[in-house]
Amino acid sequence: MIRFSSLLIAILSIGFSQNFVFAQKGKSAGTNRNKTLIVFFDGLRPDYITQEQMPNLFAFKEKACFAKNHHSVFPTVTRVNSASYATGSYPGTHGLLGNAIYIPEVDASKSIGTGYPDLTRIPAATGGPILTAASIGEILEAAGEKMMIFSSGTTGQAFLQNNKVSGGAIVNPDLILPEAFKAQVLVDIGEISKDGDKDFNRHKWVTDALLKYGLAKDGPLVSAIWLSDPDGAAHEHGIGSPEAVEAIKFVDGQFGRILQEIQNKELTEKFNIIISTDHGFVTQIGSMSVTDFLIQEGLKKDKESDDVILAEGSIYVKNHDPEVIRKIVAALQEEEWIGAIFTKAKQEGDVNGWVEGTLSFDAIHFNHPQRTGDILVAPAWNDVKNEAGFAGTDYSKGKAGHGGSSPHEIHINLFAKGPDFKNVAVTELPTSNIDIAPTILSIYNIPQPEKMDGRAVSELLKKSGKKIGNAKKELIKTEVTHSWGTYFLSLEMTVLGKYRYFDFSKTERIFKK
Repeated sequence: MIRFSSLLIAILSIGFSQNFVFAQKGKSAGTNRNKTLIVFFDGLRPDYITQEQMPNLFAFKEKACFAKNHHSVFPTVTRVNSASYATGSYPGTHGLLGNAIYIPEVDASKSIGTGYPDLTRIPAATGGPILTAASIGEILEAAGEKMMIFSSGTTGQAFLQNNKVSGGAIVNPDLILPEAFKAQVLVDIGEISKDGDKDFNRHKWVTDALLKYGLAKDGPLVSAIWLSDPDGAAHEHGIGSPEAVEAIKFVDGQFGRILQEIQNKELTEKFNIIISTDHGFVTQIGSMSVTDFLIQEGLKKDKESDDVILAEGSIYVKNHDPEVIRKIVAALQEEEWIGAIFTKAKQEGDVNGWVEGTLSFDAIHFNHPQRTGDILVAPAWNDVKNEAGFAGTDYSKGKAGHGGSSPHEIHINLFAKGPDFKNVAVTELPTSNIDIAPTILSIYNIPQPEKMDGRAVSELLKKSGKKIGNAKKELIKTEVTHSWGTYFLSLEMTVLGKYRYFDFSKTERIFKK
């Protein structure tokens, strides 16, 4: 006898599969019916991609287009980059400024996390959107197309890729949207295995879901899969650790499954595949947090006080008190473990911050009109190698991580292959995660929103695009002298016409004898 709950799930599944909007109904975004798959390997340093560790990705890149000067979006954290690639825009446009954010209408006393459902508190409290820029999912929906997100990571990272769901779906072990789709997923894919490694089981489960729905004949025009390793393993065990290497090999194996299924279904000439990551990784050797430092220096009362509120590297000073802001900046400039410091611009568009010795939020595409704090700080970094031989170290607390402004975190890889891309082309021009959405829109002849910051990487596409000239390097410098000595801050940008790509920042201190 069939139990009523099982029967109900079956009925819901049948009804939902008939009505769910995977079928490509409505107006077409042009005559091109090739589909696109975006693959993110979280925390993928370029030097992880070897034939031994990642045979599938290594073989793919050998025959793919390659953007040699690809950039993560700063701050180099996961949810900033998931929101940035999804909207084709920088934090200063989309308003998601970190893995933790401070929105006083939501909570005046502290920052909030950017998981789900925390993010859903923003519209109710502010009367405005979660992201202040349209996502590619919304734009595709307006064109009569759909997008599906598959993610083994956090709910926030998954949700921010298509926060309005927009007729498509999100499939994550802890979040399936729309809610009505959950029953079908559990029938089709089943529960996640409880045997073996928990993270590996999550990766396999979302890959199973992608193979089922993303590669279906009536599946969405655009799918994205985000595998949360090697990030998780590197955070916990360190870069180059046996655990991190095992995680790298496992997610590469899942990518291999995807490629094999595309081949088995004879879809190789029907799928564009774009590969990126959210950030690189560095070894961490710090012993103090900015919060603890400010408390120690008497610049913040205690961890729960609202006189100064921190949201990752962003610092919000009560009533934007200019004297307190100056004191905090001066104290940070003396500390050798502190790197670049940014404040609001002296004048709109100015690269110099209003506090002496700082550069501006405008210079790094961070100046959101409502949500930006008073100070943004990054840790100091160097090129020292860890015990496994991986270069890049910073002074954050932890074993290994990201979020800073070093080239080891900002400079990542972008690969693309498929019927709409050239054959094994290489571009030396700068690209960024914000360029992924405009490139996909260009493939399907969907107009790019005027406020979208990124550009279509037309030099890698078969279709002709606008010639945008050559890139050049620009070095911005500032300095300030205190009683203890001088703080120097420099910022390198790669400039391509109106597009400005943040390469890295660097600090130096000369102490008086």
